[in-house]
Amino acid sequence: MTTRTLPLPSLPIPRWRRPLPGFGLSLGLGLTWLSLVVLLPLLALTIKAAGLGFDGWLRAIQDERVQAALKLSFTASLAAAVIALFAGALIAWVVTRYRFPGRRLLDALVDLPFALPTAVAGIALTAIYSANGWVGRLTEPLGLKIAYTQIGIIIALVFIGLPFAVRTVQPVLEALGREQEEAAASLGASRLTTLRRVILPELLPALLTGFSLAFARALGEYGSVIFIAGNKPYATEIAPLLITIRLEEYDYNGAIAIAALLLFASFVCLLAINAIPLLFAHERRERGR
Repeated sequence: MTTRTLPLPSLPIPRWRRPLPGFGLSLGLGLTWLSLVVLLPLLALTIKAAGLGFDGWLRAIQDERVQAALKLSFTASLAAAVIALFAGALIAWVVTRYRFPGRRLLDALVDLPFALPTAVAGIALTAIYSANGWVGRLTEPLGLKIAYTQIGIIIALVFIGLPFAVRTVQPVLEALGREQEEAAASLGASRLTTLRRVILPELLPALLTGFSLAFARALGEYGSVIFIAGNKPYATEIAPLLITIRLEEYDYNGAIAIAALLLFASFVCLLAINAIPLLFAHERRERGR
C-alpha cells in the first residue's frame, strides 16, 4: 500500500524590513541630535572665540596665570597619557593572555573610572594620598608629598585615562592570537624580537589611539583633579579650573580664550585618532604591493 504525500502549502516569504526607517529619515534624525547636543555648543564657542579679535586673544594668553595653568594641564596630561598607555597595555596583555583566579574581576575593575563620578574619584584619591592617607602617611616621611602637588594631578589623570588605553589595546590583542608568536618562536626568534617585529607593529595603531584618547580626556578633566591638586595659582591650578574662576570673575573673554585652546587641542587629538588607522591601512596596502 502506497501512501501519498500531500504537498505542503507554499508560505509567502516575509519581506525583510530594516528596524529603523529609511536612510534619509535616519540620517536626518541622527544629524539633528548630533547638531543639538554637540555641534551647536561647539559652534557657539567657536564664534565667540573668533569674535575676541587679535588683541583680546593676546590679552588672555599673555596672562602669566593662564600660561602657568595651560602649561600644567598640557604637561600633566602628556605625562599621564604616557603612563596610562604603558600601564594599560600591560593590563590588557595580562587580561588577554593569562588565565588566573580573579581575571574577570580585574577586567571589570578597569571600567570603574568610567562609572565612578569624578568628584568621588577625586575625594577618594585625596583621602589615599594625603598626609593621613594610606599611601601618603608612608611617602611623606620620606620627603615625597603626593596630594596637593603636580604628582597628585598626574595620578588623578592616569586614573581616569587608564580605561581608554586598556579598552583600545585589548580587542587588538584578542584578535591577534598566539599563532604569529608561536610561528616566530619556531623560527628561532627571541622574545624581544617577537615583541619588536611581530606584536608591536600590530599594536601600534591601537597604542597611538589609546594615547590620544587618554590625552584628550585628561586635558579636559576637572572633577577628579581639583580635590587632589590643591588649586594653587601658578603651581597646581589646571586650565579647566581657571575657566570656572574666570567665569566667576565675569571675565568671559578670558574663559572663552582658554576654552577655545582646549577645544582646539581636543579637536587635533580627534583628527589624529581618525587619521591613524587610515595611515596604517595605506602603509599596509603599499607594503602589499
